[in-house]
Amino acid sequence: MTKLEIKNLTHTFVQNNTPLQVLDKLNFSVNTGQFVALLGPSGCGKSTLFNIISGLLSPQAGEIYLNGKRIQGNTGAFGYMQQKDLLLQWRTVLKNVLIGPEIQKESLVEKKKEALKLLAQLGLQGFANSYPMQLSGGMRQRVALVRTLLFHKNILLLDEPFGALDAMTRTVMQSILLDIWHKGGQTVLLITHDIEEALLLADKIYVLTARPASIKAEVEVPLPRPRSITDTDLINLKSELFEMMQVEMQQVFRTN
Repeated sequence: MTKLEIKNLTHTFVQNNTPLQVLDKLNFSVNTGQFVALLGPSGCGKSTLFNIISGLLSPQAGEIYLNGKRIQGNTGAFGYMQQKDLLLQWRTVLKNVLIGPEIQKESLVEKKKEALKLLAQLGLQGFANSYPMQLSGGMRQRVALVRTLLFHKNILLLDEPFGALDAMTRTVMQSILLDIWHKGGQTVLLITHDIEEALLLADKIYVLTARPASIKAEVEVPLPRPRSITDTDLINLKSELFEMMQVEMQQVFRTN
């Protein structure tokens, strides 16, 4: 059964009395347990799409279906990690990541153990009692990922979760995310503008056009994991995606 369906999603903002369309009849689907990447140029509307799916925004047109039922607004069905970490400055790292269990009124005794384990897994052992201002940008992003995972939602919306990380840390985090996904069986929808990241992680890649975003291509990634950037098949797919992205980036510069 298809877990998530996006149908004809359209959205326009108004800036200085001028309409700015960011989504144009967007259609795609994500199956249960699938890892899907959305690849598109900066500013094409990817984050707006996630804000709509999660219920933070209402679309002007189009529909979203979850397990065949139309949904609107905040359903509580998604774990959403935004580009900004949005950590609460007055709470420690541990208390920040336990916000989900607190909201859901779960026992914090077991959740604290799970949180400490995840923090250690993501290289944050010893920082549970630190405050966000004491952390680097990359560390804050890792805290935000732990917080998202502790909500224990079946569908994860990850908006460039590793964008603030250096290359080596990003590689490690990608591996950890794949391991967590493999063990937990969640459905993952990942926004990225990094072609290699999309190819290393996803089962399927949707390439978005320049703003207003629509689906330019649907690319299957039928390669076994773990994947290597030196694999011939991956290199061929990368070349194909690069050509598509190059066309859309040229469109961005023509319209700006």
